[in-house]
Amino acid sequence: MKLLFDHNLSYRLVAALRDLYPGSVHVREVELQAVEDEVVWNYARDHGFVIVSKDAEFHQRSLVLGAPPKFVWIRLGNCSTDDILSLLKSHHPDLLAFEGAPDVSFLALG
Repeated sequence: MKLLFDHNLSYRLVAALRDLYPGSVHVREVELQAVEDEVVWNYARDHGFVIVSKDAEFHQRSLVLGAPPKFVWIRLGNCSTDDILSLLKSHHPDLLAFEGAPDVSFLALG
């Protein structure tokens, strides 16, 4: 499962989660840190990524357009990178199940 971390999440998550989510990247690694959500959405769809963000706009987009790409909505509010890291590690089985569920377009965590 490859995750594409949005600009509102730390780039440090990529290295910290490499063992669980190989092939994951941060938007800044692919020069998407300052683009519209639609561009990020299309990139994720075209390259087989699951978007991870705190941005509710992606949630709306997933409801309207469905998958692909799938979207993981981090619902922790103001929190640390370590909090997000812990959340993504503890929900690894849920994320794998989510990836394999063809009729589900988003997963809210938090």
